[in-house]
Amino acid sequence: MDCRSKRIDFVEKVIVKVTGEQTDAAGEVSRIGTTAVGKHYFRRGRHYIIYDDTTLAEGVSVRTMLKVAPGALILTRRGAVEQEQRFIPGQESRSRYRTPFGELELCVATKRLDIAYDAVFGQIDVVYAMHINGAWHSANKLHIEVMPDASEGRECR
Repeated sequence: MDCRSKRIDFVEKVIVKVTGEQTDAAGEVSRIGTTAVGKHYFRRGRHYIIYDDTTLAEGVSVRTMLKVAPGALILTRRGAVEQEQRFIPGQESRSRYRTPFGELELCVATKRLDIAYDAVFGQIDVVYAMHINGAWHSANKLHIEVMPDASEGRECR
């Protein structure tokens, strides 16, 4: 089937690998990581990566979308956790982090954003400081890799 003739985007099945490092005020470093199967598509000059994250809420997956634009990364979560966070170098972004147990006000100050992306696959590195409810919380590094899912191919959307 030729998706282009019907003006339908190709959706690529991908593997999304996310690793994070957080350093708190005491200098304690904690690391997290997750790998998930997801989908990628490109529309209006932006890459969209969608996957389910199982590390945010115990026993529940949270739909996560990464919107990669020139000079910006927007992370959106929907499900047991609700959040939209913008990473733009030299800027602060405020958002609400909603969970079944309550809500937090987050502010991230993006220090660096490196995007190396080709048509479908790539890497994103973000360095930022996080404030929670107005108080400095941690210095953070986030590394995201989007790789081909060798077991799958394209599908029309």
